[in-house]
Amino acid sequence: MSLVPGAVATSGHDPSAEWSRDEFQCELVGPQRAGTEAALRSSRLAKFHVPEIVFGPGSLAELGHCALRLGGRRPFLVTDPGLMEAGWVDEAVGHLRRVGLRPVVWHDVTPNPKGHEVEAGFRRYTETGSDVIVGLGGGSCIDAAKGVAILSGNGGRILDYEGVDQVVQPIPPTVMVPSTSGTGADVSQFAVITDTAERVKITIVSRTLVPEISVIDPRLLTTMPGWLNAATGLDALTHAIEAFVSRAHNPLTDNHALHAVRLIMENLARTQFEPKDFGPRLAMAQASLEAGMAFTNAILGATHAMSHQVGGLLDAPHGVVNGVILPHVIRYNAEAWPERFVALGEAAGIPTAGLPAHEVALRLADRVRALADDVGVPKGLGSLGVADSDVPGLARTALKDACMATNPRELDVWDVQTLFREAL
Repeated sequence: MSLVPGAVATSGHDPSAEWSRDEFQCELVGPQRAGTEAALRSSRLAKFHVPEIVFGPGSLAELGHCALRLGGRRPFLVTDPGLMEAGWVDEAVGHLRRVGLRPVVWHDVTPNPKGHEVEAGFRRYTETGSDVIVGLGGGSCIDAAKGVAILSGNGGRILDYEGVDQVVQPIPPTVMVPSTSGTGADVSQFAVITDTAERVKITIVSRTLVPEISVIDPRLLTTMPGWLNAATGLDALTHAIEAFVSRAHNPLTDNHALHAVRLIMENLARTQFEPKDFGPRLAMAQASLEAGMAFTNAILGATHAMSHQVGGLLDAPHGVVNGVILPHVIRYNAEAWPERFVALGEAAGIPTAGLPAHEVALRLADRVRALADDVGVPKGLGSLGVADSDVPGLARTALKDACMATNPRELDVWDVQTLFREAL
């Protein structure tokens, strides 16, 4: 079974145990055998695909040079009214013009970008003869920009590209500039688009969607409203945790995932309560980047598969839904593979010495819920508008989501329904 781009199928409950004991016979015993097998697991083929990254305060000034290096003449800048009002679009356009480019601005993007919006953006892209595509904003703007790029290179309807590796033709060069600290869309091979007719979100996964360049200027985070800061921060935390326990994790993704957990646990609440303190903003920008680099290569799990469905049904903030669901999925996954959660618990600041692995996992779930409480996320999905009658449909569509393939523990429709009901 091919799970995701670059992933390796597994059969046991330990997603890291992908070495066939029949193919590798060794006469070593005791510590020698254990050490050899651990070395083999850590040295297996790893995939790690990321953009060129320009990071730091003031890095937006490099945007024009980035677009120019990619062959841009008439860059197509995808953004939204909030970024225009905050002044970041004017600054970005100025940097593009300063190097002789003639940018076109398209700003008709709403949260959780819709299929018809992406197709309208593509029509505008072709009408204006644009080339390089620039996404400036949160995950919605960046996903919309990726959608325009997909249609430019491949044609058709954006909803037809749902799933893994359905984008087969090259797309125009892309430069992404995130304005939130959480979605990871600026470095990922994912695009999530809302199907308004079916009231679901579709997930598009393709290596072609990894941008050429990501420009990360933490100054842009300072104009986020508090609710968006909380939502995107919890989204980044979910990326890091799900990437670390994913079936497709590897040593390269593990380090970034753990460091992202540490940074988020230490800084997200501070950005809520001390919004003018730039240090925590800088830390969250790095956390979002590292979590994004981890999950685009290791993929995700059941939390995202379930969250996408709630977002499609209710147009709810993605990170808020993640914050509600994640503790329940941690507890479920820990029943099969608790050992994997020990390092996550340590990164989250939980004293783990002498604790059974399963207890560490339970404390991590509680710690995630406590952070969600601190930043004002509701206790349950019911307060967001999910009803018990919605659960069967949500569970069915969640099982079809690409993110479910790399969850470390298998789920059937009844398992997913149980998790949704626990999260109500």
